[in-house]
Amino acid sequence: AVISSAESVFFNPAGLSYLDGKLNVSLGGSAVFSTSKFQSLIDNYVTETDSPVGTPFNVYASYQINDWLTFGLGVYTPYGSRVEWPTDWAGSHLVNNIDLKAIFIQPTVAIKLNDYLSIGGGPVYVTGSVNFNRNLNTGSGSASTGGRSNVTIDQGGIDAWGYNIGVMLRPIEKLNIGFNYRSKIIMEAEGGDADFENIAILPDGKFNAELPLPAEVTIGLSYEFFDKWLFAFDYNFTQWSEYEALVVEFDNAAGTSVNLRNYKDASTYRFGLQYEAHKKFTLRAGVYFDESPVQDGYFAPETPRNDSVGYTGGLSYHVNDKLSIDASFLFLHFKEIDNSYDWIDNGDGTYSSFGGTYKNVVFSPGLGISYKL
Repeated sequence: AVISSAESVFFNPAGLSYLDGKLNVSLGGSAVFSTSKFQSLIDNYVTETDSPVGTPFNVYASYQINDWLTFGLGVYTPYGSRVEWPTDWAGSHLVNNIDLKAIFIQPTVAIKLNDYLSIGGGPVYVTGSVNFNRNLNTGSGSASTGGRSNVTIDQGGIDAWGYNIGVMLRPIEKLNIGFNYRSKIIMEAEGGDADFENIAILPDGKFNAELPLPAEVTIGLSYEFFDKWLFAFDYNFTQWSEYEALVVEFDNAAGTSVNLRNYKDASTYRFGLQYEAHKKFTLRAGVYFDESPVQDGYFAPETPRNDSVGYTGGLSYHVNDKLSIDASFLFLHFKEIDNSYDWIDNGDGTYSSFGGTYKNVVFSPGLGISYKL
């Protein structure tokens, strides 16, 4: 429900109707430093990820055609995952490394019905890629090669469509109430490359798989008080229950791999404050509480997500009336958890388990520029 810049293309397209100026442009990027640590409850085996730095980015623009019609465009990366565990670690039969990418392109239109109400939305085109490697057994490898049998699946150019709609209500001058809905998007990989290593009975081949990006509903409000202060609250509900299993179909003797996930729907609660400290500086701080969608017994190390608390800070330096430079910082602390994945198929109708203690932390500094004309 915060009206500030062309970033409304993502957060609530209806907010574009109330931006100052005819042209608004915002662009930015972040560096994501993440670490996951694992300790076995059986033998105290300890290891941690050495994941590359993530680099999500965003570009937003809007143009006001007249008093009631505004067009916008966004290019951004709201989903993605890069996790690299040491090769042949204790959980390598679940994952060695994974790299998921998704770039969203969203043309948007906002219609101002009156001074108190606007609507907005548009289609969302997604293009993405997947690269995933895991071992096929928990043994020590073959005598001839000295390497563990493993498989890598890889495909780029995965395309899909969805949509984003929003409503902005301004019942009084200082109060905004916003609603945003992002549709579910199914990313389907078809005819991707499957590379099998150190296992003669499985030649390289192709694979098919699909991954749901869940639907989200967000409602929020913002309120200006004491002239220079703004308070904001968001409630976000994500339909993670769409993610029941990761099913990979191979075109060789490997058959079909079914990896149960059984996610549950989850909520996020966000609180923020903004203070106009000076005509040149605007300061921000916030906190959010993010529920994990992962249920007990389904905790896989490819995405070791548990409940988390995020602490955020930021500022804008207003170079002049048209140009601002933005800086932000996020510290994301995940609750330490003892959990396991209990659905490792032994091939004989039984299942084995892998688990332990997980500790996760994320740091993410960001920079951006906003311009209006």
